Amino acid sequence: MVLKEYDVSWWNVENLFNTEDYGQREERLTRKLVGELKGWNNKVLSKKISNLSEIISKLNSNRGPDILGMCEIEDDNVMQKLADSIDGGRNYEIAHWQMGDGRGIDVGFIYDSDLFDVEKIFSHWLIKRNTTRDILQVNFMTKKGNRLVIIGNHWPARISGKYDTEPFRIIAGEALAYHNQRIMDIHGDKVAILAMGDFNDAPFDRAITEYALGSSSRNSVARSRSPKLFNPMWNLVADGQYTHAYGSEYSILDQFMASKGLLQKNGELVIKDDSVIIGKFNRQKAKEVWQAVKEKLVQ
Repeated sequence: MVLKEYDVSWWNVENLFNTEDYGQREERLTRKLVGELKGWNNKVLSKKISNLSEIISKLNSNRGPDILGMCEIEDDNVMQKLADSIDGGRNYEIAHWQMGDGRGIDVGFIYDSDLFDVEKIFSHWLIKRNTTRDILQVNFMTKKGNRLVIIGNHWPARISGKYDTEPFRIIAGEALAYHNQRIMDIHGDKVAILAMGDFNDAPFDRAITEYALGSSSRNSVARSRSPKLFNPMWNLVADGQYTHAYGSEYSILDQFMASKGLLQKNGELVIKDDSVIIGKFNRQKAKEVWQAVKEKLVQ
């Protein structure tokens, strides 16, 4: 018997906004982003979408991902433009919820509708003085009737300092663990839950380990009665890989974490051992682009 495999990917697409004259933008965001979006016209947007779709199409051995989670998208309009631009003959649809982020950047999913249906979408509000991205939960159903709950995260940034902002990520971690428990209460502890996102913390930071209950031990998660999550990114940390580089800091901030329902061999869906990778495409070109940017900044 040949088992069906699914490819799930994640990408922070970094400020995928509509054009500066976009008529459906909230007035508060139009005022806030007036400087940031200066010169962001159709030509620039089309080039960004083209660059993104070129790489997305190469994922999953040039077939494109079955599900792609992403953050820093403005709304479903620009997200649909990206989905429509991806090559590969896929019937991509989007799952999105308009959030209340202060900069108007959301979390969403592009998925192959020939493989999955969307059962329900939930946006879990983070209670915090300053607005931030919600946690987005989408209950997918495979065509075979198996439920896969995916939770997209974009936790508060470190822009004001890692430790000054850490309490906000702790709030997000607590919220993630709470909703994991609620999902298991409703669907049973064998339910397949995959948390993914830009957590703005590394696998070993306490917002992940102590509050979101992320663990490097697959066996510990499989045996646990609490809503622990297996974090397979630890192996990539040990290998010196990273998803984020800023100055002299190199970190894995983008992560996948799996519930015990995805670890059980008798489960309907199971995460494959050592299947998590950090995609690398044309690193030399990326270095050249970054060098040009640095030179421009220096000038």
